[in-house]
Amino acid sequence: MSELSYKRTNVYEVADEKLLKEIFEYAKGYVKFIDAGKTEREACAYVVEAAKGKGYTPFEFGQTLKAGDKVYYNNRGKNLYLIRVGTEDVAKDGVRIIASHIDSPRIDLKQVPLYEAENIAFAKTHYYGGIRKYQWATIPLALHGTVVKRDGTALDICIGEDDGDPVFYISDLLPHLAAKQNAKPIGEAIGGEDLNIWLGNIPYATAADDKDKTVKENLLRILNEKYGMVEADFLSAELSLVPAFKARDVGFDRGLIAAYGHDDRVCSYPAYTALFDEESPKHTVMVVLADKEEIGSEGTTGMQCSIFTDLIDEIARSFGVSSAAVRARSKCLSADVNAGYDPNFRSVSEPLNSAYLSCGAGVTKFTGARGKSGSSDASAEFVGEIRKLFDENGVIWQTGELGGVDVGGGGTVAKYIANMNIDTVDIGVAVISMHAPYEVISKADLYEEYLAFKAFIK
Repeated sequence: MSELSYKRTNVYEVADEKLLKEIFEYAKGYVKFIDAGKTEREACAYVVEAAKGKGYTPFEFGQTLKAGDKVYYNNRGKNLYLIRVGTEDVAKDGVRIIASHIDSPRIDLKQVPLYEAENIAFAKTHYYGGIRKYQWATIPLALHGTVVKRDGTALDICIGEDDGDPVFYISDLLPHLAAKQNAKPIGEAIGGEDLNIWLGNIPYATAADDKDKTVKENLLRILNEKYGMVEADFLSAELSLVPAFKARDVGFDRGLIAAYGHDDRVCSYPAYTALFDEESPKHTVMVVLADKEEIGSEGTTGMQCSIFTDLIDEIARSFGVSSAAVRARSKCLSADVNAGYDPNFRSVSEPLNSAYLSCGAGVTKFTGARGKSGSSDASAEFVGEIRKLFDENGVIWQTGELGGVDVGGGGTVAKYIANMNIDTVDIGVAVISMHAPYEVISKADLYEEYLAFKAFIK
C-alpha cells in the first residue's frame, strides 16, 4: 500500500551526508544575501553586482538579442530582470520565467516626519504591507533608504546595521499600566499612528537663551553635518525602518534560519543562483525580482507594470517572431512563500493541505481567499508537467494552501503573469511567522527550491 499512498518526504530524514553538506553550504550564501539586501533597492543592487560577475550586461530597449546573450534590466533600482537567451526557437519553446519579489513588510517614514514632544524627537510613519503592528514595538530598528536632496543628488542611508551604529525604536506600554490596552483586540492595541520612531533626546541651543533649546533642532544639525540634509529633503526621500536583526541559525541542530524578509527573498536567492549555476543553453530564461508585491504589485516597479510584457516583446522582436506566440509557449514559476504549518497554531490550518518545514519546495496550485478569490488556479495539466519534471530530477517537493478555507488567504504575482496567457503556478518555501519582523524557514526547503528552479531552467 505504501507505493499507492501519498506521503510527504522530510528532507532531513532522507538526506545523506553529502546532501546535508550541500544544504548547509548553500544556506551560507543566502544568509549573506538576506542580511545585505533588507530593502528592494539593496537586494536589487546586490544581485546586479552578482550578475555582472557572471557576465551579464545591461539591456537597452531596441537592442537585438541573440542566442547566448546574458543581459539584465535594472528598473529604477528596485526591480530587476535577468535574461539568458537560449538556442531554442522562442516562438515554439517560449520563455522559462521565475518571478519572485524582493520587497517585504516594513515601516516607512512619512514625507513630513519630524516632530518633538516633551523633549523627545520622533518621526511619523506609515507602515508598508501587511504587518501585525504590535510586533514592531520594542525591537531594534535600522533606517534604510534613499534621499534625493534639493540639488538633485541622491544619498543612500543605512544606519543601525553595524555594531557601532545607533538603532531606532517604537515604544510600548509597560504591563503595569497596560490594563486598558490589554482589553483591546490584539489588532487595535497599537494603531498605525502610534508607530512613531524615537530619534533623539539631547537638545541643541539655537541661541544664547536656554529656552530656545530643542531636540528636533539638534537632530537637524546632526543630519546636516553628517549628510548635508535639511528638513525639506524628507519630502523627496524613501526611508524605511526594518529590523536590525541579523540572520541566525535556529535550534541546537541549526536546521532552521531566522531572519527579516524571508518573504520573499528566500525565493529570490534560489531563483537567481539557479540561473547563474545552470548553464544549459537550451531555453531562454527570465528571472524577475519584482517590487511592490506586498501592496498589490502596482506602479512602475510592480509586476503589473507593462515592462514585463515589453521585455518579452523585445525578445520576440529580436528573432522576428510573434510576441503572442512567445507568451503562449512560455511557462512561469511564481516563486513566493507559503504559510508553514505551525503546531502551536493548528486551528488556522488544514493538516492534509499545509506546507510543512523541511518537506521540500511547496507547490501551491491556487492562492486567493475563501472561494479562491484573486487566484489564477493553475491547470491540472501544468501542475502535472511540473510534478513530472521535479520527480524526474529528484526534487523533494510538497503541496500546500495558505491556511484553512474561510480562515484567511493571500495572493502572489501569479495571476498577473497568468493574465498574459502564460501557464503559471506558485512554488515557494514554507515560512513560520510570515510578515513578522523575524521569520523562520528551513535550510532544507531553501535548497530544494534551488534544485526545483535548476530543473525548471534545464
